Amino acid sequence: MANESAFVKNFTDATLTVKDGTGSPVALVVQNCQGDFGLSGLSADQKEIVAYQTRGALSTLRTTNQSFPTGSFSIMMSELSDGTLTTLVDFLLKQGSYSSNVSTIGTATSSPYAVLIELQIEGTDAGDAADHVISCDDCVCTVDFAEGDPNTISVSFTVYGSISMT
Repeated sequence: MANESAFVKNFTDATLTVKDGTGSPVALVVQNCQGDFGLSGLSADQKEIVAYQTRGALSTLRTTNQSFPTGSFSIMMSELSDGTLTTLVDFLLKQGSYSSNVSTIGTATSSPYAVLIELQIEGTDAGDAADHVISCDDCVCTVDFAEGDPNTISVSFTVYGSISMT
């Protein structure tokens, strides 16, 4: 069995892309990323664990309902929203030049609108056998804006579909 790579990865090695659910997905490479992509709540089978107790002592553990991991990332704002430009906010809110995007859940009229979020981490340039990819399907996103130096756009999402890591 081969050992893991000795080359430690960091935020400069990654590219973040969002995709819609059309047959040939509309894709947007996210610009001005802060390098703070996070994913929380992963488990072996994406199920909640319930501890059953008898008179205060653990009796058994059981898996129950499906759990839904959450994630977030942020960008420095260069453009907020525009009818013709391609902005992250417009992509995630299905407006402007992305108003005809299709949700990854169901059909064009599916509610809510969901996207695929993919983080590709460069590995081959460092001698790894392949690049590393985290793919989160059926993500429903919310967008926050904050004024500052610089202005920022923060994205939070819940993953209702599959998660793959290669």
